[in-house]
Amino acid sequence: MRKAQILAIDAGGTMTDTFIIDDHGDFVVGKAQSTPEDESIGLLNSARDALTYWGSSVEDEFPKLLAGVYSGTAMLNRLVSRNGRRVGLIVNKGMEDFHRMGRAIQSYLGYSYSDRLHLNTHRFDPPLVPREWTKGITERVDLFGSVIIPLYEQEVEPAVSELLRQDVEAIVISLLHSYKYPAHERRIRDIARETIKKAGKNTPVFASVDYYPVRKETHRTNTTIIEAYAADPSRETLAKIDRMLKAHGADFDLRVMASHGGTISTQANELARTLVSGPIGGVIGAKYLGEHLGIRNIACSDIGGTSFDMALITQGDLSINTSPDMARLVLSLPLVAMDTVGAGAGSFVRIDPNFKSLTLGPDSAGSKVGVCYPEGGLNTVTVTDCHVILGLINPNNFLGGEIQLDPDRAYAAVKKQIADPLGLTVEDAAYGVIDLLESQLRNYLESMILGKGYSPSQYVCFSYGGGGPLHTAGYTKNLGFEDVLVPAWAAGFSAFGCGAADFEYRYDKTLDINVDADAEDDQKLIGGRELQYVWDELMEKVAGEFEKNQFAKKDVDFRLYFRMQYQGQLNDLEIEAPIKAFRRVDDWDALVKAFEATYTRVYAKAATSPELGYSITGAIIRGVVEVAKPRISEEPSEGETPPADAFLGKRSVYWKGEWLKADIWEMEKLKPGNRIQSFAILESPATTFVIPAGFETYLDAHRIFHLKEL
Repeated sequence: MRKAQILAIDAGGTMTDTFIIDDHGDFVVGKAQSTPEDESIGLLNSARDALTYWGSSVEDEFPKLLAGVYSGTAMLNRLVSRNGRRVGLIVNKGMEDFHRMGRAIQSYLGYSYSDRLHLNTHRFDPPLVPREWTKGITERVDLFGSVIIPLYEQEVEPAVSELLRQDVEAIVISLLHSYKYPAHERRIRDIARETIKKAGKNTPVFASVDYYPVRKETHRTNTTIIEAYAADPSRETLAKIDRMLKAHGADFDLRVMASHGGTISTQANELARTLVSGPIGGVIGAKYLGEHLGIRNIACSDIGGTSFDMALITQGDLSINTSPDMARLVLSLPLVAMDTVGAGAGSFVRIDPNFKSLTLGPDSAGSKVGVCYPEGGLNTVTVTDCHVILGLINPNNFLGGEIQLDPDRAYAAVKKQIADPLGLTVEDAAYGVIDLLESQLRNYLESMILGKGYSPSQYVCFSYGGGGPLHTAGYTKNLGFEDVLVPAWAAGFSAFGCGAADFEYRYDKTLDINVDADAEDDQKLIGGRELQYVWDELMEKVAGEFEKNQFAKKDVDFRLYFRMQYQGQLNDLEIEAPIKAFRRVDDWDALVKAFEATYTRVYAKAATSPELGYSITGAIIRGVVEVAKPRISEEPSEGETPPADAFLGKRSVYWKGEWLKADIWEMEKLKPGNRIQSFAILESPATTFVIPAGFETYLDAHRIFHLKEL
């Protein structure tokens, strides 16, 4: 008898996917519309949908669960919509304007090249903390951590009191170079807490050194502000989900997908790490599946209702970006390196009034998918409306028939908004939208790979997301990938990745350890011991996080990482240390050897420059506790001919100027070894897989479709 063990959740802007794993590693995928006003409702509906495949119910299975992992967009939406707490900011006196000035790059993040240039399309976002809620305190520490001006403690209480009178709901402290000398920030923090207590309030205080003790003031300040502004308030969203799970019998501590690729507790100190949890799950799922299949180079592509997310896994490794940007802000978060564009199945389609050309996104319809959605309320055409008109989506099988889409509404809207203004038939206008979308996605994907110095022929492309299989053939055409894989559970693949992720905490700290190429052994020892001191400090922080979930330090697998560069260079690399601890001079040589091996792979052997000497710019500790993970199924081949009961009939599809009769197949009834020729559409309650002319697909033993270009 099967027993549910792991619940993985991906609450996207359009759909909420659940992935439930049993004690044998087998899994089912559920899908339901997202409910942004209360994510727990969409989650519950999605879990019920998943469990119908086991003939079971939430009431029967939730009490058996051992763990649950969540990824979602609530925190990011709060940040993007600028709907967070009223936050006060304490900085160095004389630096009160640096947050609202920001880094220059923030002035054009998220804009196309043309929009950056034109005043009528370029706007500057207001700062998260306005100038009137920013207070300066006299002190100064230089870049080496030396105190130039001592802290004027007498200025702290009046500044905090003034912020409290302005009704701020949280206070952030961020001083120049505090990561080198944290004492001043911590003293301000302690005085602030005493002042708040005297005032009879419980306003939380966030000192940047307690969260992100890293270089780059704007990045560090933005990230700490986000912790107070959006992350901490999102704990209530997670608590509401946790209460719903417990109300239905679950008994575990909910974990959240974090930006570095692991999962952390909802009680974690640094909750801002979960800002972009959903797309990360897909990349972790691709890495996990790739390891099982022996595929080391993977191009990840994820199409949801709102965006197209891309990432590369090279030689089995993920790239980590330590200075990413999000919501037009530069941040200090370790984030799995990804590229995202606002082009998805629910993206709005409009005609540019200046150039009379089609534009897609970047905004989308969210959970209402398009004008074809029965409740109405939407007036702008989306990509999904075009799918319905062309016959690519069965309007009677959306979410397994739970929602009936309206083709007539979609037809009328496309005619009025797109076809008539362009002088096209409705079908040609709809096909043009799909062709434009796939052309753009193909360019984005190719540019990402070529821009990193690789070729698509070196990679296997994984296509997933609810909208991925609809467009896989279109955006991979002629790119020359080694193979193109579409998992049968593509619609819930990000949730699958959450279930495949380790329970892992990561802590970083900036360092400045410089050792010359011809350094004596004692210099190497001094540098190595400084690195080990910080590793030990970070290890205690990681252990403390696990203790919140009743894991002892001895149960944690600690992994040591460092960031290194040649002296004088601008960019460093993150490398896993080949040692368990720094003890002797040979360990320094081992670190250098590991750095140069990575440098050679990322750049070229001819680019190595050992004569410059070496700089360690950061220390990292990753602590991991093993958790149950999904099993990749392996079924015997049953031949190329699909079973007769998988064939659902034929449907008219408009494609390249003509109506065709497409074979319609039920995805779940296809067997390993089955081969499907074009023109065909594979339907599932959660997604639709299009096999256009010039392509074929076959299903392998792991229930993964291989798309072949003929």
